Amino acid sequence: MGKKIKVLFVCMGNICRSPTAHGVFQHLVNEAGIAKQIFVDSAGTHAYHVGESPDRRAQKTATKRGFDLSKIKARRVDVNDFEEFDYILAMDRDNYRHLEAKCPDKHKPKIQLFLEFAPYYGDTEVPDPYYGGQNGFELVLDMVDAAANGLLAHIQSRDL
Repeated sequence: MGKKIKVLFVCMGNICRSPTAHGVFQHLVNEAGIAKQIFVDSAGTHAYHVGESPDRRAQKTATKRGFDLSKIKARRVDVNDFEEFDYILAMDRDNYRHLEAKCPDKHKPKIQLFLEFAPYYGDTEVPDPYYGGQNGFELVLDMVDAAANGLLAHIQSRDL
């Protein structure tokens, strides 16, 4: 077994989209029996919610589909993350630009838009559901689930 693959999901506050992606991807990794080979985390580009649990609506939506977000706590992206992680996956272009602005040049290839792993969606951004209704959280979970499956297949074929 080679080195552990490290995956970081990033949105603005780390309470809706990125913890949802974190929880879904961790679930898939666990189900595939490869948790010892892949480390999963999430963070925000802003420090609005550091130390908080994911949004209750995100947790409720995830729980209904069998994903547990309860142990995740919001944190802000740290400069060390660019060195530490192999995949740094932004939920939208705005957060991608925030990451790119802070990232040392040698690590910029690690930054990608998460939805690139679900190209059939025809979109590259996971919309922020924070100010919307419940349907927004359902849509986010659908998109994240699709991209998480695509990411897992990519990592399994390329890195494991």
